[in-house]
Amino acid sequence: MEFLNLLTQMAASAISPATAAFAIAAIGLNIHFGYTGLLNMGQAGFMLLGAYGFAVSIGAGLGFWPSLLIAIIVVVIFSLILGIPTLKLRGDYLAIVTISAAEIVRMVGRSSIMGPITGGSNGLPGATYRDPFNELSFLPDGSTTILWFTYENNGVSGWWIRLVAWALVAIFLVLVWLLMRSPWGRVLKGIREDEDAVRSLGKSAYSYKMQALVLGGVLGAFAGIIYVLPSSVQPDALGRSTTFFIWTALLLGGAATIFGPVLGSILFFAVRIFIQGITDIVVPDSIMSTQQTDQFSWIVIGIALMLLVIFRPQGILGSKKELSFNV
Repeated sequence: MEFLNLLTQMAASAISPATAAFAIAAIGLNIHFGYTGLLNMGQAGFMLLGAYGFAVSIGAGLGFWPSLLIAIIVVVIFSLILGIPTLKLRGDYLAIVTISAAEIVRMVGRSSIMGPITGGSNGLPGATYRDPFNELSFLPDGSTTILWFTYENNGVSGWWIRLVAWALVAIFLVLVWLLMRSPWGRVLKGIREDEDAVRSLGKSAYSYKMQALVLGGVLGAFAGIIYVLPSSVQPDALGRSTTFFIWTALLLGGAATIFGPVLGSILFFAVRIFIQGITDIVVPDSIMSTQQTDQFSWIVIGIALMLLVIFRPQGILGSKKELSFNV
């Protein structure tokens, strides 16, 4: 019975809004790293800015669509400010700059000076910005059971947010698939493999990298909005660790693949719950408490990631032919 409950928890985690948000963020990171070769270590910063742009705009009395547009504009401006001076950097230098920029966003958001706008370290409660999104729902009130999942149709973490979140995942997958089959996508792959060769053909590598940075950042903004809709905007919840988790999902599924980010995100959450659940079942509480099994699950995931990078760096769905990076 305990094992059956564990499988149910894993399945519920696989379709949760948080998993969909991570999948969208990983798709954006895949545009940065997988297809363009940009070592962006600050994807959580794009998510946090998107979440703040949306939540603060709703709190100011704007509707859903204007708030969504403002969130996108804020992230585009941030991408330009970040990209103009830094996209000429390569490899580790770009990684350092992006992770620093994301930390600046987080620290500014949690500062007491910004408290009246961002809520400071306490963040913004979901009740202040969630209603305009729920009002868009066409689902009837009440709850619905599909298979063994029962959720409120329009609840805080109900079917409506799940439907929108996974519909966005599907839309962005199709978008990336179409873009990477286009001449624009082929130029991105050329930049990833040999930037100098792309320049010799008369293409502006700098311009294409900027476009990729903006596009991946906008997807990060959508991911941030989906992530905070069922909960709240907490700056510390979208910090360095979130970026590393997104990287784990991307590398697990396979960079430079269409479905890799989605598969990696689902496995990332499901496997962690499986490890913690099995440990809870097998190991007595006298040896390891629930809190300790949670920490143990992260340790195992870290070890698994190291083994994956060593023995199968292309990920589950990836190809070694796609691992040529000009960094």
